[in-house]
Amino acid sequence: ADLPRALGPACPICATPLAAPAPACGACLKAPPAFDATLAPLYYRFPVDRLVQNLKYARRLASAEFFARVLLAGPHPAGTLIVPVPLSRLRLRERGFNQALEIARPLARALALPLDTTSLARPRETPPQSRLPWRARQGNVRHAFACGRDFSGLAVIVVDDVMTTGATLDAVARTLKDHGAARVVNWVAARALRTPA
Repeated sequence: ADLPRALGPACPICATPLAAPAPACGACLKAPPAFDATLAPLYYRFPVDRLVQNLKYARRLASAEFFARVLLAGPHPAGTLIVPVPLSRLRLRERGFNQALEIARPLARALALPLDTTSLARPRETPPQSRLPWRARQGNVRHAFACGRDFSGLAVIVVDDVMTTGATLDAVARTLKDHGAARVVNWVAARALRTPA
């Protein structure tokens, strides 16, 4: 009950909180991202930030099951298959697992949807987004993803742990749409919000 849940009005495209319901936030109207919708049931604040960090860096894989349950608990945008945001080979070797995939597995089981873990790859090694200023993140992941499948006509659910600027998810959606995806929706456990300067 104490978790920072995203219960108020939010942009249906990027999940940024809004003062009142609207078709989109100003940023998405001004520069529409490649993805079509975002589900983010939690805010990336204490203790959710610790749960995410424990999942990624302390191998607390039970947190992935918890995040999947939270994602499934409310209304959610539909899709025809699930694609987790891939890690680069180096990052996967260092961590030993992909946290987005660990969240995606129980989602695919619960929704009885195919889980595609091989078609999308991250061949280009990039610095971690978390270490970069907000403005640098878009360029960091541009052309970072590659796709080896035709997604024509499919509505793809992209799963990740946290959405901050949306740069990674935008790059993923752009790649999927370049390969025919009709619709791309993000399912992320938590939405990080820019703090006022």
